Amino acid sequence: MNRKKEFYLSEEGLAKLQEELDDLVTTKRKEVTKALKEAKEFGDLSENSSWDDAKDRQVFIEGRIAEIENIIKHAKTIKRSKGGTVAIGSKVKVKVAEGEQLFEIVGSTEADPSSGKISNESPIGKALLGSKKGDAVEVEVPAGTIVYEIVDIG
Repeated sequence: MNRKKEFYLSEEGLAKLQEELDDLVTTKRKEVTKALKEAKEFGDLSENSSWDDAKDRQVFIEGRIAEIENIIKHAKTIKRSKGGTVAIGSKVKVKVAEGEQLFEIVGSTEADPSSGKISNESPIGKALLGSKKGDAVEVEVPAGTIVYEIVDIG
């Protein structure tokens, strides 16, 4: 059975992707078409670095457009969970040996660990899903095992 992957996105994340798609289609695609036309006017394309650069940009832009369209087509919008169980969309305050940390569980498309947004597919995200306030969750990471105690779920 060929099942398509769902992409979990917040409403804000979906809006950002739509903005990027709009910019790629309406602006970037036209810019690269113009660059290709100008490069073609230089003559011999076999040794034309302007042509090669523009073609590379075109391939990247078209690939990104296809990628974003696929994500949007298979997107599942998540709402911030305020229940008693950690789910995608939850903000989770945990206590670890070094102190407290705040994580937001998001889909892999929006993950940004430096800002506390961790993917539901990451080892920490997977381990936290389904847990409740007061639970201690063990997570295997390359450095060893870390125990996260769930302090609050919002």
